[in-house]
Amino acid sequence: MLEVDGLVKAFGGFRAVDGCTLRVNKGEILGLIGPNGAGKTTLFNLIAGALQPSGGTIRFLGEDVTPLSTDALFHKGLVRTFQIPHEFHRLTALENLMMVPPGQPGENLFANWLAWGKVQRVEDEVRRKAEDTLAFLELSHVAHERAGNLSGGQKKLLELGRTMMTDAKLVLLDEPAAGVNRTLLRKLEEKILILNRERGYTFILIEHDMEMIEKLCHPVVCMAEGKVLIEGDFHTVRSDPRVLEAYLGETPAAIERNEFEHDPKVEELREQELHKEDL
Repeated sequence: MLEVDGLVKAFGGFRAVDGCTLRVNKGEILGLIGPNGAGKTTLFNLIAGALQPSGGTIRFLGEDVTPLSTDALFHKGLVRTFQIPHEFHRLTALENLMMVPPGQPGENLFANWLAWGKVQRVEDEVRRKAEDTLAFLELSHVAHERAGNLSGGQKKLLELGRTMMTDAKLVLLDEPAAGVNRTLLRKLEEKILILNRERGYTFILIEHDMEMIEKLCHPVVCMAEGKVLIEGDFHTVRSDPRVLEAYLGETPAAIERNEFEHDPKVEELREQELHKEDL
């Protein structure tokens, strides 16, 4: 489903992603782990089209999508969530979901006057789908609550619901466990498994919660210093000495990288790249 070959992203002289290669097959939940500064989020930004690579290729469903924008990839079924949810906080949970499907005729001013019947039919269909999505996520009781008032865990569930409104084929989940209490985290895990096993969703999951990685993910990929260090099942990866060194060791290369990672010039280059993509 997804093929990443020799992907590189350089910020000045610093390579945040350095020759990364991986494969994601249809129906997998691939776990992406690694210490802070390993390049995981930069890799996500490259795959999702938020950043353009300095080298390498990305293929999705057999098509070279390396130069495509986030919006173009969204329409092809590749969708990402964020560690900090990006909800429309003044809209209700229901309205947040209803806004997601593209191409709704109600977005056209003239259609609201000249084809109001069609506009109403599509809006009713979208509303029903949004209500069904909230019911699946067990969020029906907050359907008419402003999204900004939801708890951290409810916002993460709502983010997952937004991917369901697109009928996504591949979902990139960026630290879904962050800021979520254990009860809602178990619910989130349950919903991800149902979407994967019963509805055919494929996931890539960045996460520091190893309990969640163990429950959900196969295979597991560990990154360090911008490269893929090892790929395998959870227990093989967890026990590999290179993984332990990447997480716990303070090798000269790791120290040098950590200094580079917090270099203001590197951060400025990274912000400039992201800003260009937003324009």
